[in-house]
Amino acid sequence: MLDSRKYLIAFLITAAIFATAIYASNILTNRKVEDVRTAEDRVALDILSSETQFDLLAETSCRDIGTGFLSKELGPIGEKLSYAENQPGFNQGDVESLKRSYFLLEIKDYLLMKRLTEKCNVKPTFILYFYSTSDKCDDCEKMGFVLTALRDKYPDLRVYSFDYNFDLGAIGTLISIYKVKPDLPAIIVNGTPYYGFKPIEELEKTIPALKLLKTATSTASTTSGR
Repeated sequence: MLDSRKYLIAFLITAAIFATAIYASNILTNRKVEDVRTAEDRVALDILSSETQFDLLAETSCRDIGTGFLSKELGPIGEKLSYAENQPGFNQGDVESLKRSYFLLEIKDYLLMKRLTEKCNVKPTFILYFYSTSDKCDDCEKMGFVLTALRDKYPDLRVYSFDYNFDLGAIGTLISIYKVKPDLPAIIVNGTPYYGFKPIEELEKTIPALKLLKTATSTASTTSGR
């Protein structure tokens, strides 16, 4: 009888632990989903802002235009998206919706910056990064870290990332325009394609636009240090 009571108590304690763990997990999952939905709402507002900036740009003097625009918002939203993609607790429908909105925002920003380049003779370096989540792509993940480090190193660098196989017509149009092959990871730097994983040092040595950025940054550092 005593043993039966011990087993019953042990069972009840174990059940309580499991119930508490499940409850806590559900709360965390719901919070994660809300974070995704909040980010999605922010992306939608940023897309509207982007469309408004297109109209304002035509009426604005170049000396009044900065080079930041939406790119400052893209980084944090992209980080939330990357986190959501790798967490099993998120509803995939919410993640897909966020990705769709985020990719559209990136394309809007890219077009806006190209228009700024033509109007005001501003010459930023554009990198379009294509990766894959449908197949195992370790090099894609490593390339993502490299591009994040490059963006931190060169604030004027514009990096836009896209899931190559994502069902979005605008991404398909980009792939068609730049003739991007499915040899991922792939980057398009100012219109020129490069395939496969490459560390920062190799990118800075082989890509002309990045060589110029590195030289300009080194020159500026030397000048400011005098």
